[in-house]
Amino acid sequence: MLSNGQANDASGAGRSDAPLKCSRKGCKADATHVLEWNNPKVHSPERRKQWLACDEHLEYLSKFLSARMFLKNVVPVDQLNTPTVHGEES
Repeated sequence: MLSNGQANDASGAGRSDAPLKCSRKGCKADATHVLEWNNPKVHSPERRKQWLACDEHLEYLSKFLSARMFLKNVVPVDQLNTPTVHGEES
């Protein structure tokens, strides 16, 4: 499940046609990037949570997660349902 409540799986099931929105509180801009992260105190190593970021908030959200050593991967939102977003690129 994405932070905006839209389902995220390989089939795209549960996704609406509405544009994905930035996860930054109060931001209504369309997302351009997916930030994959993991809190090792809470999640297993292979688990990935996802935040969405617009161009304006990409650096802010990336720094927030990086400062906590949570950030694992950043990819364009158009790769959301591809193997690349999960580090499975062949």
